[in-house]
This record gives sequence, structure tokens and C-alpha cells, in this order.
Amino acid sequence: MRYGAGVLLILVGAILAFAVSDMVKGVDTHLIGYICMGVGVLALILGFISQTQATNTSHKEVIEQQ
Repeated sequence: MRYGAGVLLILVGAILAFAVSDMVKGVDTHLIGYICMGVGVLALILGFISQTQATNTSHKEVIEQQ
């Protein structure tokens, strides 16, 4: 699910930016599409970064002796 939201935002943004030609009064659908695509790319980048950090962790087990 890490990458799904980013891909979905890119998809919706591309549809709004390139495929929708209807005009809504007071709303620029092309700009909203570009914003959605930018946020989607940012979500993908953050997902890759967090995945990389999760795989580079090390665990140390400490056993106390009595």
C-alpha cells in the first residue's frame, strides 16, 4: 500500500491534466491535475526512502547473565 496512493494520485492527476476538457467555473482542472501528479511523485519518493531505511536497520540482541 506504500506505493499505491502515489500511483493513484499520478493517475488521477494525469487524467485531470490531459484528458478532461470540461471547464468548471472557478476551478482550473489542469492545475489540480498537475498538483496531484506532483504529490503522487512525492509520495512515491517518500515511499522508496522509507523502504530503504527499513531494510538498512540492524538489530542487536542483548542477553543479561545472572
